[in-house]
Amino acid sequence: MAKVNRKQTRERRRARVRARIVGTAVRPRLNIFRSLTKIDLQLIDDSEGKTIVSASSKKDIKNGDAGERKGMVAKAYLLGLVLAEKAKEKNIESIVFDRAGYLYHGRVKAVAEGAREGGLKF
Repeated sequence: MAKVNRKQTRERRRARVRARIVGTAVRPRLNIFRSLTKIDLQLIDDSEGKTIVSASSKKDIKNGDAGERKGMVAKAYLLGLVLAEKAKEKNIESIVFDRAGYLYHGRVKAVAEGAREGGLKF
């Protein structure tokens, strides 16, 4: 039996998701990059291939109130709120959520909840 490589499995999931999701200028794609130390978010217009808004946990997050969440999940939630504020400044209200092959739990789920609470519609 062959070993399952976690990175290859995520890339397969990512390819399946990206085959169906396309961001436009009216409804951009929210892309997530998650590493052990940070989270990067981008709102991307795929028709032009440009990033409209971006947010990073290293640059845009100060410790704040994230309710019952703790640690990196709390930072992810706050980052979702920050991204929603930046999107509102650019008159973006609805987006397409691209989880980039990551499972929808933990930090990815916290980003989505923060963005929704900030006023973005998925």
